[in-house]
Amino acid sequence: MILCSLALGLAGCARYQPKPLSVRDTAERLESRTLDHPELRKILEQTLHRAFAVWPPQVWDFPSLEAAAYFYHPSLAVARAQWRVAKAGVITAGARPNPTIGVTPEYNFNPASGVSPWIATLPLDIPIETAGKRGYRVARAQHRSVAAHLNIATVAWQVRSNLRAALLDFTDATRREKLLQAQQAIQEEAGRRLEQKLRAGAIETLELSRARLALARSRVEAGEARRQASEALARVAEAIGVPLGALQGVVIAEDWKRPAETNLTTDQARRQALQSRPDVLAALADYDASQSALQHEIAKQYPNIHLGTGYQFDQGENKWALGVTAEIPVLNRNQGPIAEAQARRTEAAARFLSVQSKAMAEMDRALAVYRNAQERLDSLAALRAALQQPAASLAAQVQAGAAEPLDLLAVRTEQAATELLEWDARVQLVRSFGQLEEAIQCPLGISGAIESPPNAAVTHPPP
Repeated sequence: MILCSLALGLAGCARYQPKPLSVRDTAERLESRTLDHPELRKILEQTLHRAFAVWPPQVWDFPSLEAAAYFYHPSLAVARAQWRVAKAGVITAGARPNPTIGVTPEYNFNPASGVSPWIATLPLDIPIETAGKRGYRVARAQHRSVAAHLNIATVAWQVRSNLRAALLDFTDATRREKLLQAQQAIQEEAGRRLEQKLRAGAIETLELSRARLALARSRVEAGEARRQASEALARVAEAIGVPLGALQGVVIAEDWKRPAETNLTTDQARRQALQSRPDVLAALADYDASQSALQHEIAKQYPNIHLGTGYQFDQGENKWALGVTAEIPVLNRNQGPIAEAQARRTEAAARFLSVQSKAMAEMDRALAVYRNAQERLDSLAALRAALQQPAASLAAQVQAGAAEPLDLLAVRTEQAATELLEWDARVQLVRSFGQLEEAIQCPLGISGAIESPPNAAVTHPPP
């Protein structure tokens, strides 16, 4: 019977399956990543509630690229794997100790006449945990699993933040180049007219030199904006988790409009964030895990019981024994581990307060920057509006021959400079709004794709 039980137990054991990693193969899969993966299409259609008549789409907006980042980015794959490890830890914590059995054969060299010389003992030990130790272990593992699960959302926010910043930098550099090129056209026209006046002796060389210097500065700034756009596109690819070549031919929508009025600036949203941010809840779960760990160490003061039974064949006689053993907690009452667990609980509480305090500071800072950016953009928009009327009036005067074209070009140059400043202020407002979103960390709209990609993507990782 015992041999049958052992055979059945061994038959149900897990077997090792090798899964070697090849540096060359993984590198090739990374380099071959594109935005036309069929599983990515399923995610976009399911999470964004959008049907694609043409796949892949030519224009990608921020929500679409965000979903692609959640699908491809390696840091999320690591966070998901860590969650699976933590979930497996719950199984480990809930495992009960197995009984043990042994065989101790003995041989008597001088047995009595007619008595078997063999003595065989089969002891069976059944351990019994006391004081709820198993329950505390399971509770600690479950809290750690919750913390690991919440960490996925924290990593997702970081992925989203990096992608948003890279996309905004790309849009900013691209738009700045266009605005500077428009400014160059005005400056070039002004330069040609100044050259005519110089040849006619109406102006001095210094005035033309100043205009040429301003034009050269605009050209340098446009070239710098072009370089920044190229670098930002590489950061966009990095934030998604694909090679730069995957973005060739992809049109990125420039949909960074001025943020509408939002309830993220309310005190209620601030208080809610202090209680619901994933990193705050993860720190709280870590504290709960330290509580369970302390309970487990306190329970270990009470010894486990070992129920022992066995059969003995003693030189022809059949004997059965029953015994109970337990550790005597005389010299050690687990004081050291209990003290360590208490200290770790204090540390976890301090860490929780630190995370919550950091979240509060991030929200206050982001809100202050957002409001300042709003004020600056409003003032520049008012300045641009104020310049429109004089420009229109001066254009009419130039057409009537009552004003110099150079005066109109000067006003238009000022308008172009103001428009550039207004664009910078708008970018700062959008950037500060993104920082406010990241500080509040309101629920993400595609959490299903964050926590776990489709089964096919898990079983067969995207190339």
